[in-house]
Amino acid sequence: MQTHPYLSETDRLAEFAGTLADTTDAMAMRYFRKPLDIEAKADASPVTQADRAIETAMRRHIAEAFPAHGILGEEHEDARLDADRVWVIDPIDGTKSFLSGMPSFGTLIACLSAGVPDIGVISIPPTGERWTGQSGKPTLFNGSPCQTSGRQHLSEAILYTTSPDSFDPSGLERFEALSKKVAMRRFGGDCYAYGLLASGHVDLLVEMNLHPYDYMALVPVIEGAGGVITDWEGRPLTLASEGKVIAAASAQLHAEALSALAGTANRP
Repeated sequence: MQTHPYLSETDRLAEFAGTLADTTDAMAMRYFRKPLDIEAKADASPVTQADRAIETAMRRHIAEAFPAHGILGEEHEDARLDADRVWVIDPIDGTKSFLSGMPSFGTLIACLSAGVPDIGVISIPPTGERWTGQSGKPTLFNGSPCQTSGRQHLSEAILYTTSPDSFDPSGLERFEALSKKVAMRRFGGDCYAYGLLASGHVDLLVEMNLHPYDYMALVPVIEGAGGVITDWEGRPLTLASEGKVIAAASAQLHAEALSALAGTANRP
């Protein structure tokens, strides 16, 4: 995995992330729609030998290229999280989709500088679609700049969440209240839906109970396409965030959605 020496550090890291995604895409497709051994993790979510094998390969490539960098992943122990540069990776985001043959799963790759994600990749192996975000640059969809829809109001927005099962009772009540204000709501997509938001097809995403490896890569992608992504209180997403995520096609839409979510939370 060679990078060009004349590029800036961030450009080199973004190039490396893309090359890493090429490798993980090929690995994922070797496992997709094949018989797999499925295990339940401590939180009852499924994991397969594909998840573990792909993350192992990702960690090996990162460690070989950048031995001083930290790594946080879904399937293996964290390493050097006090480093200035930390990679946050999810080998198969959407394991349930992967296991059921749905081609909406993806690989998420983020690189953080002092805790802030300045590189993010959403790669969808079955479709060959990839979104790459980099601080200070437009988000690229398969190499070309993309933009959110820019929609401003809930009344015209298409809202997605991966599954209503991910909400606790209070969160589901807040999501249902928001849903009543939008033009359309749909379920599914995992990380794919965030890419679709960056390309202008989806306008709003609301989820909870996510982990850093689920959301850190999304931040540069959404922001570089003109969108806004935060927690449910409007705060920037960090490694310490509690996992409530809202992403919107514009600042105005984001503000309206936050208000709708907060209205239910503040009700006596």
